[in-house]
Amino acid sequence: MATPLLADLLRTAAVEEPEREAYVHDDKRATYAWLDRVADGFAATLLDHGVRPGDRVCLMVPTSIKFAACYFGAARVGAITSAVNLRLGPAEQAGIVARTAPAVTVVGDGATLPPGVDTGAVLPVEALKEAFAAPPPPGLPSLDPADPVCIIWTSGTTGVPKGAVYTHASMAAIARNATDMSAPCDRALFSLPFPHLGYMGWVHNFTQNRVTLVIAPQPWSAAGTLRVAIEERVTMMTGVPTQWALLLDRADVDGADLSHLRIVASGAAAAPPELIRRMRESLGVPVLNGYSQTEAGVISGTVIGDPDEVVATTVGRPRAEVDLRIVDEAGRPLPAGEVGEVVCRSPAMMRGYWRDPDLTATAIDPDGWLHTGDLGRLRPDGNLVLSGRLKEMYIRGGYNVYPTEVEAVLTEHPAIARAAVIGGPDPVLGEIGVAFVVPDPAVEPGYMIHESGGALASEVLRTWCTERIADYKAPDRVVVVDDLPVTAVGKLDKNALARRWADLTAADAARR
Repeated sequence: MATPLLADLLRTAAVEEPEREAYVHDDKRATYAWLDRVADGFAATLLDHGVRPGDRVCLMVPTSIKFAACYFGAARVGAITSAVNLRLGPAEQAGIVARTAPAVTVVGDGATLPPGVDTGAVLPVEALKEAFAAPPPPGLPSLDPADPVCIIWTSGTTGVPKGAVYTHASMAAIARNATDMSAPCDRALFSLPFPHLGYMGWVHNFTQNRVTLVIAPQPWSAAGTLRVAIEERVTMMTGVPTQWALLLDRADVDGADLSHLRIVASGAAAAPPELIRRMRESLGVPVLNGYSQTEAGVISGTVIGDPDEVVATTVGRPRAEVDLRIVDEAGRPLPAGEVGEVVCRSPAMMRGYWRDPDLTATAIDPDGWLHTGDLGRLRPDGNLVLSGRLKEMYIRGGYNVYPTEVEAVLTEHPAIARAAVIGGPDPVLGEIGVAFVVPDPAVEPGYMIHESGGALASEVLRTWCTERIADYKAPDRVVVVDDLPVTAVGKLDKNALARRWADLTAADAARR
């Protein structure tokens, strides 16, 4: 069976179900027929600007129906869409545009063209109305499933953002491996920014299944998300762990009418087991816990019917077309139960980093295995348990400590809503564990013993941890915070926490 092209999927949906809603955003609604028509108009506009297959179209546009229309229109002419997350810093945005070398850049509300960077022809958001209304092109180029469709940029927390290239074929493979994450005619509440893998890489799946994508309020808020979920009768909700934690902290979530929900899912970052349990108990529907990364497309996930313990403590089994191994530092496979780096191989992976073969070679080995940089272990039942990032692991007194394991134990404490653990330098032990914790607002203020200054007592939490995990894994220092910093895509920003710890230790040294 031939691999369907992205724009062809839209055309088929528009013919077969023209009035079905494709996107909902605030008070705006777009049917599949409307989206197909304006994608044609944008395609014609690009052709008028001389855009040819393989040229890049850069979207500096907020998450919106306009973004989707431009993406489909660019795909229709064989252009490669490179989208900029507008929450990134100016230098990161400029770097992405410069490396994209676009033929056309669309500039939306809130975006600023980077100075000194060649942006190609510029289409301001005001010009899109005319572009969308343009007559359909008389002819379109012939495209192949192996042609690139998009460049998805990493969030940049580990350095300069890297551009993962996806083709029609790799996006179709993502759709084939979506399993319970998508069902025909779902109404899916979408909370990630569109430049993320979760939209740009998964849009093939959404379109193929005629999903109505309901865009969450922007900026994201727990109150607004809950309101939209009720009003739009969404059947599927996804979010990163920080968003789910904030949503479940709301007192009104228990009385909300979410009877239309089919499933909820967490992804994009490791979710503490306690959070998964809270999701299941509060929302009353199956919870899926998935694992992937920008370069991988799909990796693993739980499915409906998995036992509660599996959903709460693992990220499921590898998807059907994904080969997965746990390897040591030399790349040798490790047996079940041993912690090592997670590597995977599948047709859903990126085809490489944009115009950077050397960087691609550091991520994908000669045998095609993608080295994720994540640490994990496989259980005897085949489910994957993540232990943290390879670079986040710290060594305390000669012992390896994986932050994800410690964070899971900390969030089981009734006084803690969220927690993040990093390794901090120490002259004696080499590194020590530093826990940043957000107290649960529902807990009585006097529940925990406090040190002077209002910090939750380190010894209290150390005792809690040592009763559940090895004593060397218990955090040595505890810092109470109102919230945890997140990146532009809502992931926990541990680089920001490391900088904060450095500032705290420097201030402490100055006082002494």
